[in-house]
Amino acid sequence: MSVAYVALGANLGRPLDTLAWAVHEVARLGTLRGVSGLYRTAPVGGPDGQPDYLNAVLALETTHAPAELLAGLHALEAQAGRERRERWAARVLDLDLILYDDVILESPVQLPHPRAWERAFVLVPLADLAPDHQHPLTGESVAEALARIGTAGVQRENDPAWPP
Repeated sequence: MSVAYVALGANLGRPLDTLAWAVHEVARLGTLRGVSGLYRTAPVGGPDGQPDYLNAVLALETTHAPAELLAGLHALEAQAGRERRERWAARVLDLDLILYDDVILESPVQLPHPRAWERAFVLVPLADLAPDHQHPLTGESVAEALARIGTAGVQRENDPAWPP
């Protein structure tokens, strides 16, 4: 069994409902070991005028290999109605494989996720689950990365429907 951390985001349609659905569906790819708090963040990159995102991270124990797990995540995005037309555009659902044990890969999946340690909207929810987890290449922990980049623009949502 391996432990994977998956970042979830949505800013179109009904983001809270979509993320709750996604948690349950991703759990079918293994055994759910934890779900972070829910966070609201402004979009990073992409076209102007996008609504804010809701973001979270989950920990999943799985027997799926990284590429197989990522394919499953992409299938769930498509099932939710995601269309990949423009990079960093608004989306119904975004599922990113952030970490998979301490595996380092360049292809067919890039692990750890190449921008995770630079994005507060990933690190803040990841810190809910694994603040001491170290980046497999740099050794920097999630907490250390947050101290370096800060948490500006990430606001915790206290919704009674979360976690699902």
